[in-house]
Amino acid sequence: MLTTGFTIFLGVALILAKLPRRTMLRVLKHDLLLDVAVSLITLLIHWGTFSGVMAATVAGLLTSVATSTLKRLVGYIDGDKYWPGRLRLDV
Repeated sequence: MLTTGFTIFLGVALILAKLPRRTMLRVLKHDLLLDVAVSLITLLIHWGTFSGVMAATVAGLLTSVATSTLKRLVGYIDGDKYWPGRLRLDV
């Protein structure tokens, strides 16, 4: 369950990492929406077995921790304004 949940999370993290920097920062502005979407989609896909639901829950929790951490670490873009985190990116 933990391995499957981590694998699902790794897939989402790699997709987020492959986005252009500005797009990633715009997505991080809506971190709660991203967390809910990942959690719901993975729950719908893996519904039916206990291990599937637990894997989806682990993936949702890891995504939530990662997006919150990234938002604090690198910041986000709201409209045209960049709100830097602890690390300032060149955008």
